[in-house]
This record gives sequence, structure tokens and C-alpha cells, in this order.
Amino acid sequence: MSNPPPDHATDDRSQERATERAAWPLEGLRGLVLAAAQELRGAPMGASERAGGAVVGGGRGAVTLERPPRAELGDYSTNAALLLAPGLGEPPRTLAERLGHVLERELGADLLRFEVAGPGFLNLYVADSWLSGALAAVLGAGESFGGGVARARERILVEFVSANPTGPMHVGHARNAAYGDALARLLAFAGHEVEREFYVNDAGSQIRKLGESIQALARGQAVPEDGYKGDYVVELVSELAGASSMQADELGRAAVAVMMGRLQASLAAFAVSFDHWQYESALHEGSPSLVEHTLAILEEQGHTYRSEGALWLRTTDFGDDKDRVLVRSNGEHTYFASDIAYHQDKRERGFQRQIDVWGADHHGYVRRMKAAYQALGGDPDELELLIMQLVHLVSAGERAQMSKRAGEFVTLEDLQAQIGVDAARWYLLARSHDTTVDLDLDLAREQSSENPVYYVQYAHARIASILAKAGAHNVQAALTMAAGDAAGARREPLDATERALVQQLLAFPSELAEAAQRRAPHRIAAYALELAQGFTAFYRDCRVLGAEPSSLELWRIALCVASRCTIARCLSLLGVSAPDEM
Repeated sequence: MSNPPPDHATDDRSQERATERAAWPLEGLRGLVLAAAQELRGAPMGASERAGGAVVGGGRGAVTLERPPRAELGDYSTNAALLLAPGLGEPPRTLAERLGHVLERELGADLLRFEVAGPGFLNLYVADSWLSGALAAVLGAGESFGGGVARARERILVEFVSANPTGPMHVGHARNAAYGDALARLLAFAGHEVEREFYVNDAGSQIRKLGESIQALARGQAVPEDGYKGDYVVELVSELAGASSMQADELGRAAVAVMMGRLQASLAAFAVSFDHWQYESALHEGSPSLVEHTLAILEEQGHTYRSEGALWLRTTDFGDDKDRVLVRSNGEHTYFASDIAYHQDKRERGFQRQIDVWGADHHGYVRRMKAAYQALGGDPDELELLIMQLVHLVSAGERAQMSKRAGEFVTLEDLQAQIGVDAARWYLLARSHDTTVDLDLDLAREQSSENPVYYVQYAHARIASILAKAGAHNVQAALTMAAGDAAGARREPLDATERALVQQLLAFPSELAEAAQRRAPHRIAAYALELAQGFTAFYRDCRVLGAEPSSLELWRIALCVASRCTIARCLSLLGVSAPDEM
């Protein structure tokens, strides 16, 4: 296919492609694939198409650029021809061949060859020069590599943990804390404006029951059957002077203040912080209170009614299986009313998206909360209610049981004491939040390649040692050389493990984008382990310090720098330390 004569449209396209080449290397390559597909279709490509996938075959298709399962199948593979075929009326394999020739023209010597595979996939074999230039782009991006991948920046509030302040933090809360914190880190690095909030349930019957439990112990009486038990309750008796003479409600509030101090200290030790602590009791203060304000909004919009002396919300109008009580016949607000007011308050504070991280026992609460959010005028898709599954601690093949009121549970402090913060966070994050975790304490303590967090941290420490031995002067020389290698000037052929490691590094932005979009920090843990394994294979097969010629040594030092930075970024997103020595 001949090139069109130069005109303004061509100049614009050249500028667009120059911008794509300046993006993350894989996004630049994907942009070229999209542009080539649109060229075959005979339509110019706009900015939105470059960002979200080309319009092909008369509809919007998800054009992919992925690494094949085996290296012999190419470095990258695309389905673009398969998506083009229906609209153009040509066989996919024929279109894939044409697409390959367009990419040959665009990439020049950076594309070794292409092959058409299967029903019409196009497999691309990139040259060492392209990978060397891509490494230069990674190093040039520095700390920002992989960041800012969000397609649309949002102001997001992540509310997580929100444990009842009636007992210590246990391992179930720990998973919630690790997940919410890592998710907030992910979203912020992806480019969103993120705040973290803890909702303190300091109103209701559970606070009075805590007070009654402390009161009974202080008076030498048995704790009520439905009260709270455990060593921490005994400690509260000794910490709250005059407990025996205090009223249960007053005693409960005093106990909450003590427990919140402990809870905040536990979270801080677990590397978790919050921007705001929202107390449920505050929702009922003032005239009108936030709860009253919210009920007035619902009433004005015609979504409430009275029946049998109670005030109801017509949640069935918004997909719930039955209507819900907001104010009981005795005039008391329900927990649901407080929760609705809390979410309305977050809306009025200007958050475009609310993400609530809830415990496994809240699954049945999702539909009614989304219905109430819609009744308030909110978009239910902008309220994400993520349900965490349970954590089971396993030691010597047996599970530990937990019960807060009975006082038989493993606290967050106990977990940290047994395996440390890093291992605890890693193992709580390594599986998807919607699956149950069996945390093997024995494995988490191991300092071996069988322990994934130790393996990844050890890879980082090994790279730090290599760079320290290389010396600051050589590291700087390596970075300078790499910066001048944006055109892929390295002459020595890349080893297979070098190629694989560079490709793993280039995948980081897309892995991060996927993890952020799917609310899946576990993907970062999996990627970090794969990257550490890739570096170990490279280090096994390729000499770094003392490699000849000197340009090869410097290039491999630069590859070590990029690997170290990316592993450290992954660990940071998980809230896990990246040690220089182990």
C-alpha cells in the first residue's frame, strides 16, 4: 500500500503517532497497531479510540496486544485483524497479513518479522533495538513509570476496616485493612484523588452491651450472656476508674474512647492510616442532624411512606426485594437510616465515587444500600460495595477459631508478632478479596524461595547489593548510556532472559491499570513474584558486573536499576517494605 501524499491530515497523524511513541512503550506499540487497523479500514483514528480501542468492523472492538504463551509464538500478538474482518468483508488471515506490512513500514528495523497464526492473529517479533529503546523509556520515566494510567481522574473515598470499637483488631479486620490500604495506594498511583475513611460505629446497642459487660466485671458479677468477654474487657475494667459506679451507656462510651486509641495504634503499626475518622454518633448531632437532613431529602422526593407507625423507604422501587424501615414506631432511627445519611454526607462532600470495603457478613446489605443510594439521586454504579471473604490462620495443619465476644481470637498484634507486618500484608493481599484465605503461618515464617514475600524481597536486596558493588559512578554511567539508547543502539544480541525481563518490565503499566480497574491488589503481588522470578533467571544466565564489553555491563546495570525500581514500586503499593539487605 502506497503512502498518501503529505497534507495536514498526515501531519496530524504523525503528531499523534509521535505522542504515542512517547507514552509507555507497550501503549505506544498498541497505538501503532490501532492506527494500522484504522488505516486498513480507511478511517482516521481519534484520541478516544487510541485510549479505549479502535472502532473496527462497524462497532467498537477490544483490540488486544498481549504476550503469547510461548516465546516461539512471538513477542506480542494482536487480534486486530479478527475484529476488522466482519466490517471489511475480507478473510482475517488476509487482513492480518496486510496489517503486518503496515506495521513493518511504521516500525522499520524495530520489527524483525511478523507471522499470521490461527484464524487471523498477528504475531510480532520485535528487534533487540526496540527492547533497548523501551528500557530507556522505562528508566527515563523514573518513579512515575506505570503511574497515571487512569483514563478518567476521579475523586474517590475509600472507606474500610470500620470495625465496631467493642474489641481489638483481629485477623479478619487485618485483611480488610491491608486490602483497603493497598487499594487506596493503587488508585492514587493510577492518578485518582483518593481519601481514606474509617466509619466508627459508636452508637447503638453494642456500645451499651460493652458497658454492661465492663460494669458487671467491675461489680464482681457474671458478664451477661450476650455481653463481651475476654482479657481485653478485664483490662478495660482496670483502665476505667470508677467503672463500678458508672452507668452502662456512659461506661460504654468511655470504653469506646480507649478502644479507639488502641485500634488506631494497631493500624498505624500495620502501616495503615486514614484521612478522616467519621463517628456514627456525629450523624445524629445538630439540628437538623445529618440523619434528619437525609430523611427530609428522601421524603421530599417521595420515596418514603408511613405504615404501622414506622417510616419506610421504598427500596423496592430501586431493585430491593422489600421496603426497609428508617424510623421505628418508637421513634428510633435504624442502622440503615444512619448508613444512608453517611453515604449522603459523602456525596455532599464532593466524592465522585465511593468504595466501601465490607466484611463477609454484609453480603445481604448490598442491594438495599445501592437502592437507597439511587433513591438519594446517586448513580448506583458509583457506589462500589466490595465484600471481603474470611481469613483462616493455619498452623501445623490446623485452623484457629475466632469469636470476639467469647474473647477467643487472634489479634492483629498477635499476627504481627508471629510473622511480621510484611508477611502478614503480603499473604492477606495475595488472593482476590472475594476468595477465602488460608494463611499458613509456618510458610510465612520461612526464609526460603518457597515463601513468596521473602523471594520478592530477596530479589530486591540482591539487586541493591549488585548496584552497591557496581558503585554510584558506574550506575550513573549506565543510566546515562541508557538515556542515550532511546533509539536502541546496543549492538550485542540480547540473551533470552534479558528479553523476557524487559518484556516483564514493560507489562507493569498495563498490570497496574488492570489491578486498579478491577480493584485487585492481588494482581500486583502476582506480578511482583513473576518479575522477581524473571530477574533471578536473568541473573542466573547473564553476568552483570565484569561483563564484556563494558557497554554490555552498563546496559545490564541499567536493567538492574529498572528491575529494582519496579519491584520496589510493587512492594510499596502493597504496603510491604523493600529491604536493601536480608
